[in-house]
Amino acid sequence: MPYSIYHFFKRLVKDKSLFQKVENLEDFPFDKTMLACKNAGQFPDLAIRLNIDDSLFTGGELIELKDSKSYTVASFNSTIPSGRKDIDQVIKSVNSSIRKQMEDAGNHIYSLPFRDVYYLIRGRRNGDTKIVLVHGAFFETVKSDALISQSFEQVLDERLTKYNITLDETAKSVLIDMFSEQESFSKVRNVDNASVKLRFRIMTEVKLEGNILNSKQYPEIKNNTINLVVPYKTEFEKTAAIHWFQNVFDTDEMKPFSIVSIKHRLDGYFLVFQTKL
Repeated sequence: MPYSIYHFFKRLVKDKSLFQKVENLEDFPFDKTMLACKNAGQFPDLAIRLNIDDSLFTGGELIELKDSKSYTVASFNSTIPSGRKDIDQVIKSVNSSIRKQMEDAGNHIYSLPFRDVYYLIRGRRNGDTKIVLVHGAFFETVKSDALISQSFEQVLDERLTKYNITLDETAKSVLIDMFSEQESFSKVRNVDNASVKLRFRIMTEVKLEGNILNSKQYPEIKNNTINLVVPYKTEFEKTAAIHWFQNVFDTDEMKPFSIVSIKHRLDGYFLVFQTKL
């Protein structure tokens, strides 16, 4: 069978009633035959298997689970949401458990070096539920290196102002560039004679404009619905997304779905495939 985020979504739709029953999203009975790996507390929570010979679907998408007892997307701990990830950044080391799971699943990991990232979000409020499987581009309106460097620039400017220091623009630019990678903060720092080690962690919180669960910002995402949300930049990409969806869902299965476009409050357009829970 072919594997893709669309096939994964189809299985979610089949078992959609369970989203209102399971207490923790990680306890949802995901179809293990579709997965190359499953983890707890480590990105990715789930990864779709790769397809070997399929001209339409590559598979290999990475999925992180976000569960909330409100209509606010839960914070991203120790990570910055993104639309794509280099698989090298995911498997990290030869002894990586993620690498082992993927290899045991028969995946040729580097046959798809860059993977699309999706976030499976459940929000619950006053007895209502929203399920959204959304591409990471929805949260990555600014690339992570630019997000980090511009945040660091704000800290630097605050300190320079406090101590009335003027810094050469070239030197300032070099400093900002040096602090643009998340890996610089995630490493454990060992200081001589210190009885503790220090590791800075990045926590990412979703702004109002990026909260896809917010009914005022994105009224298209209705209560008690399950949604697949994919980005598009051109009409060709929009048509392609619909074509992929139609290749997975037959005519009768398509009938309960509505397909709408939404404009991100900060950047870009997204296509929403929606049906009731």
